[in-house]
Amino acid sequence: MDAGSILTKLGTLTARPWAFLILIAYAVLWLTFERDSFDWHGFATLATWAMTLFIQRAEHRDTQALQAKLDELLRATGPARDELAQIDQQEPEEIERRRDSEQR
Repeated sequence: MDAGSILTKLGTLTARPWAFLILIAYAVLWLTFERDSFDWHGFATLATWAMTLFIQRAEHRDTQALQAKLDELLRATGPARDELAQIDQQEPEEIERRRDSEQR
């Protein structure tokens, strides 16, 4: 597994609801064991992490909805190439290379 696929998998995993549970558990553990070090900086850190997860989840939802719509269009038009229906399973760099080669 290369670095690109690991990053893609990590991005997908952070869009899952359990990522918020990890954030909450981290906050509870921080407040339990290091209450003295939890100040405005700590609050800002947790708020930034939470906003990052919200943004990641929204982007993932939008991407999945767009992909479902495109899949339906590909199925409806019939003569589309079958390999394009599964292109979302590839890494972003592979998709970019494919698009570049097809545009030439």
